[in-house]
Amino acid sequence: PVGDNAHGDTLAFNDLQFRDVTFVYPHTGITALHHFNLTIKKGEKVLILGKTGAGKSTVAQLLLRFYDVTEGRISFGNQDIKDVQPSVLRRMITYVPQDVFLFSDSVSSNIAFGSPALTGQSEVEDAAKTASIHTEIAGLPKSYNTVVGERGVTLSGGQKQRVSLARGLLKNGEIIILDDTLSAVDAKTERAIMSQLSQAFHHKTILCISHRIYTGFRFDKIIYLQDGTVTEEGTHEYLLQKNGLYAELYRLQSEDPTDPEGQ
Repeated sequence: PVGDNAHGDTLAFNDLQFRDVTFVYPHTGITALHHFNLTIKKGEKVLILGKTGAGKSTVAQLLLRFYDVTEGRISFGNQDIKDVQPSVLRRMITYVPQDVFLFSDSVSSNIAFGSPALTGQSEVEDAAKTASIHTEIAGLPKSYNTVVGERGVTLSGGQKQRVSLARGLLKNGEIIILDDTLSAVDAKTERAIMSQLSQAFHHKTILCISHRIYTGFRFDKIIYLQDGTVTEEGTHEYLLQKNGLYAELYRLQSEDPTDPEGQ
């Protein structure tokens, strides 16, 4: 659990830095990150790739202060996030996880959950359009007033993920973290979403965490994690030229029959 020494109630957005971060999960003793380093500048788009168990989601959990680092430091500029109230950090960050929780309430209320009380229906619908779910919501029996059932049982996995994405986008944090958010979405819809994110949130800092390469989106930096260690880092073009793990994943994904258009 996070420490109880946090006292900072303000946070200025400077470069986000992970400096030689090692993290061991206290309840299992598993070391999830080994001497992890990453710098993200304001407005940059970063992709963290890796297989299940590589440590990808741990990066998000540490940034949100669900846990504190075992060794090393995470900071915004010179301000260590251990000196910042977790609530302050979490107001600044939009976090959309893979595992979705929807309430037994209307689609509109589920999207607006956690956003300012004055959020209007037009803003809800704009977020749904960016998440490529508006048309499907409009086709429901009562459109945005349709009650989705406990945990969203009336929606498919991909629909639930996109409703959750719309909820996160409506929050409009300074940093947007997509943690395998589109794992249940087909490749064509994924491309449409990423293209719309690129246009609507071009000024935001975006951190995507995934086991596959997001298409329709240009990242400033790509990190490939393996067993908690950065094995490759660079742009899409550089990593293809390097012909390592990223290039191998790119070729496999391009040949995937469920993704006929490839990159």
